[in-house]
Amino acid sequence: MEKSNILYKEESYKIIGACMKVHRELGSGFLEAVYEEALNKEFIKQDIPFKSQVKLRVFYDGEQLDKYYKADFICYDKIILEIKSVRQVPIAFYAQTKNYLAATKKELGMLVNFGQPSLFYKRIVNSEKP
Repeated sequence: MEKSNILYKEESYKIIGACMKVHRELGSGFLEAVYEEALNKEFIKQDIPFKSQVKLRVFYDGEQLDKYYKADFICYDKIILEIKSVRQVPIAFYAQTKNYLAATKKELGMLVNFGQPSLFYKRIVNSEKP
């Protein structure tokens, strides 16, 4: 039997399943904050460990900067989940998620968009991880 090479496969499936349930229930068109609150509730129901609105510190030349990013969610202490509610996902949102990965040295980010008729999601792997 061949082992799957998908990073955090089970955890990712559970997260996307929760996102799909929220999208089925609410549909598209709400503000991002509505989906964020609904996901908080769904993650609790499905026993998915998470933290929301997590400050991500940024360092320059070994010093912590005053500026920081804020991730929508970190699930399982290892997956950054960035949610959006837009008609189309611009390239800048992929870059934003990659920056979050670089700042935290985490391996996997997920970009999820609730703003389309069908839930859109993309896994983003940190290729810069040491």
